Amino acid sequence: MTFEETTTRDLATEDLTTRDASEAPAVTDERADLLAMLAKHRHFLRFTTRDLTDEQAGLRTTASELCLGGLIKHMTSGERSWGDFILNGASAMGDFTAMTEADWARRTDEFRMLPGETLAGVLADYAEAARRTDELVATLPDLGVTQALPKAPWFTDTHWSARRVLMHIVAETAQHAGHADIIRESLDGAKSMG
Repeated sequence: MTFEETTTRDLATEDLTTRDASEAPAVTDERADLLAMLAKHRHFLRFTTRDLTDEQAGLRTTASELCLGGLIKHMTSGERSWGDFILNGASAMGDFTAMTEADWARRTDEFRMLPGETLAGVLADYAEAARRTDELVATLPDLGVTQALPKAPWFTDTHWSARRVLMHIVAETAQHAGHADIIRESLDGAKSMG
């Protein structure tokens, strides 16, 4: 079954433990645990968009600027950026302390559905980013390899290992899945659980 087919049917009956993991390369131990946890939280994030129109995916339902499609776009960008960081270091992300207002405006656009964007397209991009991250987890020779972090006012560490980056992606996905659940419940009362 393709990703697009799974997003158009009722995901409530889906096996959370195997869906994404079955699409990733076979791995064991720590890597398998990272991939399984990431798959679980990705599922919950995507699940919040079930049965929605493109317009609904772009609606703000709380005081926040966040919408469901925008959260998925943000996580797509995050997985891509952090994957590039693991492979190429801080130069892949740039210097956040030197960003202009126009740079920040472009970054803000990843939190909203823009004209011409569709939920199906956003979900397909996320699936591709997830596939790439899963492949990186499976094939990276050493999860302990470190890179210097880019300049940013929110980093207190100077270096992160690939392992730490992957744990960050898991945590960020889980956090945004929670945000998405609130947005969805505010939209039409639908919940991920309960």
